[in-house]
Amino acid sequence: MLEPGPSLCPDVRRLRGRTPDRRLRPPQRCADRPQRWWVLFLQLCQVSRFVRRRNHADSSPLAGGRLLMMQRRELVTKAGIALSVCCSMATSPAASAQGLEMLPFKADGYNFWTWKGRRIHYVEQGQGRPVVLIHGFGASAFHWRYNIPVLAKKYKVYAIDLLGFGWSEKALVDYEATVWMEQVSDFLREVVKEPAVLVGNSLGGFTTLFAATEAPELVRGVVLLNSAGQFADPDRPASSAPAQEEEESNPVAKFIVKPLKEAFQRVVLGFVFWQSKQPARVEKVLKTVYIDPRNVDAYLVGSITAPTADPNAGEVYYRLMSRFMSNQSRYTLDRLLGKLTCPLLLLWGDLDPWVGPAKARRIQDFYPDTAVVHLQAGHCPHDEAPEQVNAALLEWLESIDARAKPAETTLQAAV
Repeated sequence: MLEPGPSLCPDVRRLRGRTPDRRLRPPQRCADRPQRWWVLFLQLCQVSRFVRRRNHADSSPLAGGRLLMMQRRELVTKAGIALSVCCSMATSPAASAQGLEMLPFKADGYNFWTWKGRRIHYVEQGQGRPVVLIHGFGASAFHWRYNIPVLAKKYKVYAIDLLGFGWSEKALVDYEATVWMEQVSDFLREVVKEPAVLVGNSLGGFTTLFAATEAPELVRGVVLLNSAGQFADPDRPASSAPAQEEEESNPVAKFIVKPLKEAFQRVVLGFVFWQSKQPARVEKVLKTVYIDPRNVDAYLVGSITAPTADPNAGEVYYRLMSRFMSNQSRYTLDRLLGKLTCPLLLLWGDLDPWVGPAKARRIQDFYPDTAVVHLQAGHCPHDEAPEQVNAALLEWLESIDARAKPAETTLQAAV
């Protein structure tokens, strides 16, 4: 069911009457499944030849140990990515079973941008005003597979992998919200180079909101799909700094309790990471947050498990879970929404078992310039119900384009 908010373009109301019943359509297996397997097999062979050429070129005594280590890690990562997706394609239905236009999977990724010495992966398609898509926890730019081709027919679409995720570098840094906020802000400055609409799911939604408040001149609209983040708890102390200072000043806590706690966390999180990267486990978790599980397919599972082949993936997972996830309360939704200055659209999967519709209502109550579209979907509505999300998003983009035209005309007249 679609319920447009007060500032949503009226045309969105017509979506309620023409939303297709996707559940009545039985899944179809794609006729070109053997060809897809063969293409992915060839990609794996190309990766192997590429690495052999690199090793031959750098086999001289002048090649340093660090360079050799980087090459070996690149071999393990690329081969793991190609092999993971090839195997999943060989045992599962084709990703295009729903008959939807889809972003082609590329084992080596699409484009790369160097940010602070780190390789950042992104997809770029289409022409027009820019729209930047930001994935959620554990996902990548490929999670927007059904959205990029449709949006690119009218807009210039970017989909970026956050540092530590997808095909971006698994950097060993202290992960916190400011890292991704700065990454997205610099991406807008250095790659996009003009104000854009930011669209984010889950963790990507929180990152989108954070970037829009810190660099408002670079953002002309924000779209949140079942965003992460929480409102401030009035009963909770404003800061935990005194407790942290007390822990650092206590020798027993600093030299005994803290190391033992970290060692225990590493053991537990190491096992959790090993378990969570298994394809069967990934598929099971996805089916708990996709109300319609037909799009939980080989393409999706492979795009999530493939990056875990990187040798640094386990350490990145530990840092994410032990540091970032425990410090989310530092940046609350009410604090960020209080600084937001652009139009906001909520595309909300009301059947999400993790983030229900109550959060969407609270965001709308807090920030007046909010439009809401309620969807009968789970945590990732853009991938579970892409036709509905694409239609609603395009309607809203046209509405803010129309709002921007009078301002642009006034500015040109003044010049």
